[in-house]
Amino acid sequence: MNILRLLDKLSNDKFFTAEASRLETLNSISSFGKKAAVAAIPLGLGVMMSTPAHAETKTSSSAVFATPLIDALQLALTLEYLEDEYYREGLAKAGLIPSSDRVIFNQISKHETAHVAFLKSTLTALGTAPAAKPTFDFTVKGAFDPMGDYKQFMILAQAFEDTGVRAYKGQAGNVMSNKDVLTAALQIHSVEARHASEVRRLRNQKGWIELGNGGEMPAATNAVYNGEGVTVQAGFNTATAFGAAAGSAAYDEVLSTTDATAIASLFIV
Repeated sequence: MNILRLLDKLSNDKFFTAEASRLETLNSISSFGKKAAVAAIPLGLGVMMSTPAHAETKTSSSAVFATPLIDALQLALTLEYLEDEYYREGLAKAGLIPSSDRVIFNQISKHETAHVAFLKSTLTALGTAPAAKPTFDFTVKGAFDPMGDYKQFMILAQAFEDTGVRAYKGQAGNVMSNKDVLTAALQIHSVEARHASEVRRLRNQKGWIELGNGGEMPAATNAVYNGEGVTVQAGFNTATAFGAAAGSAAYDEVLSTTDATAIASLFIV
């Protein structure tokens, strides 16, 4: 439970609490989105921000409240929609994925589809309508060509999986109120990590995130790996004990709600 309480503090983000007004939320997303877009998109491509799905639950008095649990699930659903659609398009594109790798991406695709189904079912069971599936543009207005270049397809696949891993961890504190949801979220989190490691294997990389932007990843993916160079954990300097590279790689950092939303929004029309 101690680690979960620690994650709760790390993921204490105003975006998903009653402390932030809707205006503050949108301003926060807009501010980060502009910075993320400049850092993440080649040639200074403009920001592609859309209003994120915002879950609402009604009480018997018809007052509308946003809850950390519901919003965490809606964010997870948006990320799973993104991954699910990405692999569907990739597998449907003739000649993109080599036959030797199709079995791998077929299996990953099935996992993502199962995650979408679970999250939609859970939200419905909690009395909230699941967010609609967004329309995605994986080229980001022509900045990428993942469906025409297999190397780019794998790069974005790795970036998406790493985003999911860090985002699920960042929401742990927000789903602690429901033990069953927390258990399922942790189970999905570990599978997403295995996906990321498997894609790295296909790219002949190490299975963990290294210093910098994740190891042999283009600058366009920097936003996914911001903060991964941290070497101080709960007051313990891992760099002193093991060196900066090993010390930082031994601990995977969380991705805040705002950062995960901004990254996903870059690919939403």
